[in-house]
Amino acid sequence: MIHLNNTSYKRPELVAPAGDIEKLKTAIEYGADAVYVGGEGFNLRMGATNLTIEEIKEATSWVYERGKKIYVALNIFARNYHVSGIRSYLKKLAEIPIDAVIVADPGVFLTVKEIAPHIPIHLSTQANTTNAKSVEFWHQQGMKRAVLARELTLGEIKEITNNAPIETEVFVHGAMCMSYSGRCLLSSFMANRHANLGDCSNSCRWQYILKEEKRPDETYPIVEDESGTFILSSKDLCMIQHIPELVHAGVTAWKIEGRMKSPYYVAAVTRIYREALDRYFADPCGYVYDQKWLSELEKVSHREYGTGFFFGNQGYNSQTTHPGNFYIKEYDYLGMINNVFSDGVAEVLAKNRILSNTPVEIIGRRLCEDFSQVLLDLRNEYNEPIEAAHAGQKVLVKVSHPVYKYFMLRKCG
Repeated sequence: MIHLNNTSYKRPELVAPAGDIEKLKTAIEYGADAVYVGGEGFNLRMGATNLTIEEIKEATSWVYERGKKIYVALNIFARNYHVSGIRSYLKKLAEIPIDAVIVADPGVFLTVKEIAPHIPIHLSTQANTTNAKSVEFWHQQGMKRAVLARELTLGEIKEITNNAPIETEVFVHGAMCMSYSGRCLLSSFMANRHANLGDCSNSCRWQYILKEEKRPDETYPIVEDESGTFILSSKDLCMIQHIPELVHAGVTAWKIEGRMKSPYYVAAVTRIYREALDRYFADPCGYVYDQKWLSELEKVSHREYGTGFFFGNQGYNSQTTHPGNFYIKEYDYLGMINNVFSDGVAEVLAKNRILSNTPVEIIGRRLCEDFSQVLLDLRNEYNEPIEAAHAGQKVLVKVSHPVYKYFMLRKCG
């Protein structure tokens, strides 16, 4: 807790995505206070690997040993045919000491209260909570935390939080949706894949042109290049340059989006927000933003960055990407260090092709642990010299600086 101008600001909880066990462990190792996961069903990232009940048990024990928290997403908008399955799933989940479930559907909320009343409930951003009275309503129902709608400004978030009888949470980094807090129908219409059931086809990222009904062979010149219009493709959210403003909003937790992203994405993003938060709370009055943080966040695959709705409408194209600007990916994730030996040799689990005599960057849990080197004398797990390693292969590399398990290798593409 810090005090500025007679106002108390509590250190927010940093919540990171965990699409599988590997990403969960990576998130915790790189500084997350809590992780959110999906089960095998009933969450909004069915394209992610997700976790079985047994894996959630394992993950919960692993997380608790490190003094962290785990939340399980049950945030689909359920149909009638889902209800019996949700009841059965909750009976199994009730036996695991998770910290909370994340729900959006009032029916799912009632089912949790009935089957597992001891499990705290967090309200998903999908529930579109945009005002203090809505937070009060959910508090009366027994909700512990509300993940506020992404359309709110910092001023609105602060006002809600100051009057909230429950905890609040906001997204601070990651992909944004062109629909209201992710309540999208476009995917269902275009691809018969239901975004609100976790099977979004990302139809808003497709390339579109505008045609008039009676002139189907003519396209209107609203596009700026051959890629089409980008009115549906939202910029990615990035609030790393606005740590003090976020802290002063008073929310309980900051969430990073990305359960379908790679372990490298989870590590690279989580560690930067961890460092920025720690830097701020170490000396709030002397806090200075470090340009390296944004530079590092630009080394993960992302769309053009923006600040979402936190500062209101910033003018033309403040929310949508510019034509020709899809994913920006300047670095390739090569692999994760799986074991370290005493002779300066590390075992790397390759995630992509690794070539001998290649300049690479090795990143650690903190920026100060990063270094660059050329990969000389690449060897397979039998200690035989090789010219290249392929995804899934274990490879031995000589490292020039101390490294630890979960450190990662990347190279500029």
